[in-house]
Amino acid sequence: QVQLVESGGGLVQAGGSLRLSCAASRSISTFNTMGWYRQAPGKQRDLVAHITNRGSTNYADVVKGRFTISRDNAKNTVYLQMNSLKPEDTAVYYCNAKNYGGTSYYDYWGQGTQVTVSS
Repeated sequence: QVQLVESGGGLVQAGGSLRLSCAASRSISTFNTMGWYRQAPGKQRDLVAHITNRGSTNYADVVKGRFTISRDNAKNTVYLQMNSLKPEDTAVYYCNAKNYGGTSYYDYWGQGTQVTVSS
C-alpha cells in the first residue's frame, strides 16, 4: 500500500510563492510518473505538472514559466515550486503517483492541500 502526503499549501497574496511537498511511503523511484493535479470548485481536476522517474517534466500551459516540479529520491519526496501566483491558481492540489508496465497499472492519490491566492 502506498501513501502520499501533501503539505505546504496555504494562503498567499498574488505574486507570491509557495512550495508544495509530497512525501511517499516508499521509494518514488518505483513510480513511472509522479505529478501534481489541481481542482477548483466547480471545475475538473487538471494536470499541473508531472515528472518521470528519469527526471523528464511536463507542465500545463497555464503554469509554464511559473511552476517547477522536482523530485528528491533520497527523501521520497516530490515538490512543486509555485512562483508568481495568481488568483486563478486557487485550488486543492493533489499529489499523484503512477506505475505501469505489462499488464499492471497502479494509480495513487494524496489527500490534497488547499492553495488560496488572494488579489
